[in-house]
Amino acid sequence: MDTSQLNTLTTQVLWAAFFLSMLFGAIAQRTHFCTMGAVSDILNMGDWTRMRMWGMAIGVAMIGFYGMAAAGLIDPSKTLYASNRFIWLSALVGGGLFGFGMVLASGCGSKTLVRIGGGNLKSLVVFLVMGVAAFATLKGITAVLRVATVDRVAIDFTSNAALSNWAGGAAGISPALAGLVIAVVLGGGLIVWALMGAEFRRFDNLLAGLGIGAVIAAMWWVSGHLGYVAEHPDTLQETFLATNSGRMEALSFVSPVAYTVDWLMFFSDKSKLLTIGIVSVFGVVAGSAVYSLLSRSFRWEGFRDAEDTGNHLVGAMLMGVGGVTAMGCTIGQGLSGISTLSATSFVAVAAILAGCVAGVRYQVWRLERSV
Repeated sequence: MDTSQLNTLTTQVLWAAFFLSMLFGAIAQRTHFCTMGAVSDILNMGDWTRMRMWGMAIGVAMIGFYGMAAAGLIDPSKTLYASNRFIWLSALVGGGLFGFGMVLASGCGSKTLVRIGGGNLKSLVVFLVMGVAAFATLKGITAVLRVATVDRVAIDFTSNAALSNWAGGAAGISPALAGLVIAVVLGGGLIVWALMGAEFRRFDNLLAGLGIGAVIAAMWWVSGHLGYVAEHPDTLQETFLATNSGRMEALSFVSPVAYTVDWLMFFSDKSKLLTIGIVSVFGVVAGSAVYSLLSRSFRWEGFRDAEDTGNHLVGAMLMGVGGVTAMGCTIGQGLSGISTLSATSFVAVAAILAGCVAGVRYQVWRLERSV
């Protein structure tokens, strides 16, 4: 493969990621897919509908990922989440911060982008603050703190810290095959659980669960198969085109927001290249905006008062710091990461949910005190 062919393939990868993320944004806008909303619905109304959406999306993404792995289309050991280090404390602390922050900021990273597409100016502020906080936690002052504290606490394994590797080793089969078995049992179980709710079996709910799960799986194919080059013409090493990490990536909306802010600020610097993460950020906003305009649901919205502004600023900062520390958000860890059966992802998701519950309880407490 020569340089011209490589550039053409890179462009194809970027356009594919953009259109898939547009689809994600449109579906999320139409169906009100939101992890924070799902937790809030359960706590405040006892309604599990949106949580069933999320469960079905995880199941579809999980089966899709390991179906492709078992077919030899992608390599699970080369994802962003594949590591011998089980960074449980980073996932626990970062996930908790992110979960609490997304309640204060009225939604997680993906919901922030969806809201921007719908005309929410509060979310534009959250986007900028979260991006700066995330970049500082990737390479700046809070990165130094992260590396010196929670990242030091980890359990090192001889192989990838994922359920598929552990089960494969115990059963004497390949991690890809073991992962497929677990995905069918666990992911299939989540899909069945979602469908068991009579109120769930409606078009929009099925669209959210099946559609968003399929988008995550398709992103793994784009990054790990379409964008995979066994031998880069310049380095003579294998590479995954247009990724910030140099490894296979799917959707995530914390670090990519940081890279987007960096790309916008240093646009004239030719070393700042578009990546899957950056175009996905633009894609979600674009998809949400297109659907909002077509459905005539686009509305400008600003902050209510100084307290509302402060809550969103603090929430955005917590999401930026927490999302990078946990290596992902409700989408990055909650769908993309957990679809790979990464042990760290399971801890991060549990911590995000716990942080979200704490955030909702805190908001209710504040409301009761103000009455």
